[in-house]
Amino acid sequence: MKKILVTGGCGYIGSHTIIDLIENGFEIISIDNFSNSYPEVLDKLKEITGKTILNYNLDLCDLNALKEVFKENTDIDGIIHFAALKAVGESVENPILYYRNNIDSLLNLLDCCSEFQIKNFVFSSSCSVYGNAEKLPVDEFSALTVSESPYAETKVMAERIISDFANVNSFNCALLRYFNPIGAHESGFIGENQKGLPQNIVPRITGTALGEFSEFKIFGNNYPTIDGTCVRDYIHVSDIAHGHTLAIQWLFEQTTDVVEVFNMGSGNGVSVLEMVLAFEKSTGQKLNYSFEEKRAGDVIAIFANNDKAKNILGWQPKKDLNEMMSSAWNWAKKL
Repeated sequence: MKKILVTGGCGYIGSHTIIDLIENGFEIISIDNFSNSYPEVLDKLKEITGKTILNYNLDLCDLNALKEVFKENTDIDGIIHFAALKAVGESVENPILYYRNNIDSLLNLLDCCSEFQIKNFVFSSSCSVYGNAEKLPVDEFSALTVSESPYAETKVMAERIISDFANVNSFNCALLRYFNPIGAHESGFIGENQKGLPQNIVPRITGTALGEFSEFKIFGNNYPTIDGTCVRDYIHVSDIAHGHTLAIQWLFEQTTDVVEVFNMGSGNGVSVLEMVLAFEKSTGQKLNYSFEEKRAGDVIAIFANNDKAKNILGWQPKKDLNEMMSSAWNWAKKL
């Protein structure tokens, strides 16, 4: 049984990935300082998996504290690195916070990989690295254009740092550029639940339907898209989670050092307005929404060519948009 360190293990994608890893025979330890998650997630993970997850409550930017984790766990076989700040709007308003947190934490982890000889690493990247792509769908060979936000730039920088590190170390890495994870675990025990006002589209939609917000604001309705609203590629969080399991398994199978990029998306572009209609159709709830001015940092349209992940990792998204929206709605009501 291989032991995997999951950073940000109590977060939205991290917690779902821990479930998938355990279901596929891995032992897990987690690092999460609950800056944007809740300790109660650990109890929910135990209810779902029957396993108690050891979590270290520390900041990855504290290198000395991080090294103690590796000294106590000398049998770590691989790392899946989720922990990062991730709100586009907040990164525009406070770029130094994003650069310091997202880059320093990665550098510290790579220092530990070198010192403690851990060579298998899955990195949580983002489709935001493509910026406003000239051609859609984007594949892994698409050019990386100018970043639209400091958040996106931290992902571009992180990928380059990892590649440079791998050039001079015995190191395997899968860089997973995933698109827009939504939905919740089928148990209804865990889902998207960030601290503070939700920034992502689905919690804003469900929050509006539950009366937490007076209306759902759509930022921009005159983009050059099917209906004037931004287009994104939405993928169920459990499908994304399984992609991480397949990626770490694939790394363990490699006989030579590799650094590979994989898109994790459904392959379908869906506009914000289409998301609203999908929510109404799948839940029977009418949504009060309005159009607002465009928001700084937003990309016009992005969706994936996911052939590489399908062909190499054997990954296949299974849940459609209706399942994504209905599971998110069930989670929001329970929450």
